[in-house]
Amino acid sequence: MTVTDRSHELINTAAQAAADKLAHDIVAYDVSDVLSITDAFLLASAPNDRQVKAIVDEIEERLSKDLGAKPVRREGDREARWVLLDYVDIVVHVQHSEERVFYALERLWKDCPELDLPEEAKATRGKAEEHAKLRAAEEAAELDGDWR
Repeated sequence: MTVTDRSHELINTAAQAAADKLAHDIVAYDVSDVLSITDAFLLASAPNDRQVKAIVDEIEERLSKDLGAKPVRREGDREARWVLLDYVDIVVHVQHSEERVFYALERLWKDCPELDLPEEAKATRGKAEEHAKLRAAEEAAELDGDWR
């Protein structure tokens, strides 16, 4: 099997929406050969719960408005640590950065082909690591200031 044109359209629109809301490390995998339930997975992350919600809301709004697509299932809303949007053809995972590292979904799907995404989405690669380093430096500076 291969990813359908409809799935490509959904993935690209969702990836662009996530990038527009400053998601980190957006990546998509063609899982059609290993899963019969969906064509593709889109993964994205954010450093805080509020941003996870904003990304999810933007993806839902854009897919609904632009493509008439509504998720058949939405899970993980309350905590906003890992929200899953199931559109049948694609499944979107938006995770808090800590969950992304802990669950490492990329490891599970590394043998699946990666799908090409819009440039803005590709440009988000490595953003979570950059953000983590910046936060660590800020926290170290705060601690250093407390010791003086």
